[in-house]
This record gives sequence, C-alpha cells and structure tokens, in this order.
Amino acid sequence: MIYHVTVNDQTHSLDVSPGKGRTLTITRAGQDPKQVLFHSIDDGHLFLVVDGKAVETFAAEGPQGKHIFVNGRTFLVKDAGEKPLRKKSGSKVDIPEQVTPPMPSIVVRILAETGDRVKRGQGLVVVSAMKMETTLVAPYDGTVTRINTTVDAKVAPGDILVDMEKVVLEDG
Repeated sequence: MIYHVTVNDQTHSLDVSPGKGRTLTITRAGQDPKQVLFHSIDDGHLFLVVDGKAVETFAAEGPQGKHIFVNGRTFLVKDAGEKPLRKKSGSKVDIPEQVTPPMPSIVVRILAETGDRVKRGQGLVVVSAMKMETTLVAPYDGTVTRINTTVDAKVAPGDILVDMEKVVLEDG
C-alpha cells in the first residue's frame, strides 16, 4: 500500500508491505527497501528493529499531526493528503482538550497559575525529554482551574498537567 506522508515539512511516498508476524517492508522512492520488525511496548511506545538495528520510539498525537521521538530527535509526521482544519461558521474544530506531555519527561518550568486566563497557544508548562525542552500550550482560550504537577516531577503521556475550563466567547 502506498502512503504519502509529510515529515518535518518534507513529503515522502512510502510503499508499505506487510510481512510475516510483526514485520513490514518499507520502501521510499529511490531508496533500498527497509525491513522493520515492530513490537508495541505501551501506548505510543514502540520497539523497532530496522535492518537489524534496534530503535526505541515514542509517538504522541498533537494538533498538527503525530510527534515521533527517535534517538533524541523529534519528527512531526502527518498524512500528506490531509487538509488543514478550517472552522466553518457554527462548527467546532477538533482540538486536543488536555495538556499532557508527548513522551516521558521532567517538568522544568510552570508558566501559569490557578485562576490565570489564558489564550489558545499560550505556554503553560515546559517539559524536558532527552535534553530537549518542549512547551506545552493551552489547547483553547480558558481559565486554569488546577495545576497537577510540580517542577522536577516525572510525567508521562496521558498525565494531565493542567486542568482548564474553556471560555466560550459570544459573537457580537
């Protein structure tokens, strides 16, 4: 099956063929095929063997696509055929409702306090993983109702670090 994906703003065509058990053959145009054995360790945590080399990966869904973490590097991967979400009058755009780290991390800074009114995209918590800092942002305009973490806390995907109450703005 042919997949068209965008990885960090570069589009690639991949021919993916299933093998026996948990194996795939992945061929990128103009390159030799790669044999991939995969094993799911946990939700979003995969152990891969790519052409005989072991690789541990973490994946987390984000508003722009899937964030893949491999050997200290982050890749934003999305379906190349996907259209950007547009808000139509009277409709809702599907955005994440929770502030959670994309991979196991350590909290290095908390940028908001309980009671703060925040705008969509405003930084709330900074986490560090594999010597890389990531700022977790408000998924929508709202009020911070609770901070569920502290500096130096070890956190994992699915941990809700900040509870928020959505602010609904009236037109007019």
